[in-house]
Amino acid sequence: MAFALVTWQVLVGGPLARHDEHLSRSLVDTVPRWLSELGADLGNLTVALPVLVCAMTYAILRGRRAQALCAGVTMALVPALVIPLKEWTARPGPLEPWAAGYYPSGHTATAMVAYFGAAFLVSNRLIPVAALLTALTGVGLILRGYHWPLDVLASLALCVPLLTWPVVAERYGRPSRS
Repeated sequence: MAFALVTWQVLVGGPLARHDEHLSRSLVDTVPRWLSELGADLGNLTVALPVLVCAMTYAILRGRRAQALCAGVTMALVPALVIPLKEWTARPGPLEPWAAGYYPSGHTATAMVAYFGAAFLVSNRLIPVAALLTALTGVGLILRGYHWPLDVLASLALCVPLLTWPVVAERYGRPSRS
């Protein structure tokens, strides 16, 4: 629901999207660039994916193959969902109005799925760490000017349903009791 509302506002240039653009302009470069870049980089595949792969390896070694497979499939769904949405919306970037394809944020989606997936595979006590890393990614992207705030919010809303896989994997990943 939230994703559909935000997407509609972005597509029609509604009041929420206009407020988003105004807010973004007031936030960009309010912290040193190296700091916002550091946060934004947490959503790069070269940073987030190895974290998930290590957690998947750990889960496999612990006999949790179904859970590891579900985490991997979920990560593979991120570009399958995000790229067509970027093409469809063709939203320009905050610092590059001539470019298109900024909505939703692929870096935010990557961070959320990788870090929460890793937390679910290793220990639920790591969920706050996953939330912090995802938040730092989104904030870094906004403060650096790589994404509008709604781009980040839309990615979060898009990925919440993807992260229901632990429930499914737990239910169907157990050996049958015969």
